Amino acid sequence: MNVSQIASRVSRSLPSMTMHRTTRIKITELNPHLMCVLCGGYFIDATTIIECLHSFCKMCIVRYLETSKYCPICDVPVHKTKPLLNIRSDKTLQDIVYKLVPGLFKNEMKRRRDFYAAHPSVDATTRSNEDRGEVADEDKRIITDDEIISLSIEFFDHNKAKKTGVAEDKQSKQQVNNKRYLQCPAAMTIMHLRKFLRSKMDIPCTYQVEVMYEDEPLKDYYTLMDIAYIYTWRRNGPLPLKYRVRLSCKKMKMSLPQQEGQNSTGRSAESDSASDKACSPAGVPSTSSSLPSPGTPVQSPHPHFPHISKPVNGASTSAPAPTRPFPF
Repeated sequence: MNVSQIASRVSRSLPSMTMHRTTRIKITELNPHLMCVLCGGYFIDATTIIECLHSFCKMCIVRYLETSKYCPICDVPVHKTKPLLNIRSDKTLQDIVYKLVPGLFKNEMKRRRDFYAAHPSVDATTRSNEDRGEVADEDKRIITDDEIISLSIEFFDHNKAKKTGVAEDKQSKQQVNNKRYLQCPAAMTIMHLRKFLRSKMDIPCTYQVEVMYEDEPLKDYYTLMDIAYIYTWRRNGPLPLKYRVRLSCKKMKMSLPQQEGQNSTGRSAESDSASDKACSPAGVPSTSSSLPSPGTPVQSPHPHFPHISKPVNGASTSAPAPTRPFPF
């Protein structure tokens, strides 16, 4: 078993959106790839045999190879005389285990600190900070489900992002004023954050809210922990997120047939009025209603949100494109 096998298993088992439902696998389904067959526990200091790529705990495989020169799983000869020369530390596999198993890294660091505190005669000066248990979760970038993550949310203005040459001081002040800061559990999903934004700003159902990291929209089933791992958040500040509001695609699909029907009825009405004018004597006013002139202002379909509506899929609306966020 190697890292590629775990990665393929995890990729096949990632959350899938079926009819807007999220399905997640349990950690017990991955246990055969994360546990040592010699001790029956999760990998600690994962070490791999280079001949067959089977992995074990470092202490377990070192003790085993003192009496045997064959792999405990497949009986492949490790080395004829010095089997310890053909084993390698697998940091990538160990990081995967620490990130998938909740609390394992913290418990292991505490166990190492307790050991050196109970045995002061053991010389630990030559060992690394991780060997002595002096590495915190933040330094290792390990995030747990119940951990509280600070994030910032602000409106994503596509036009402003393209502009250059604006004074940085004014721009930074405006960004600080538009940002809002939240503290949320690491297990919170983007879907929950979208619902919060919709309810907080009273956004109608005809508009959809998108949460973004920089300029990339995020999936609904992403958790804050997933985002921190995917985009390598360094904890040097709040997790920077953005949002944008635009007209829902379903609304646009429903409105397009209605507009076509209105256009066809308008054409038939114009042809009827033209035939009436041709048949009626001069001086008799036409009874057909006149169309509005181009100068007549058209009222926005959403008077409370005149700045959100935006062309979607090539269709235009009467309201201008969004230039400012909803007020919190």
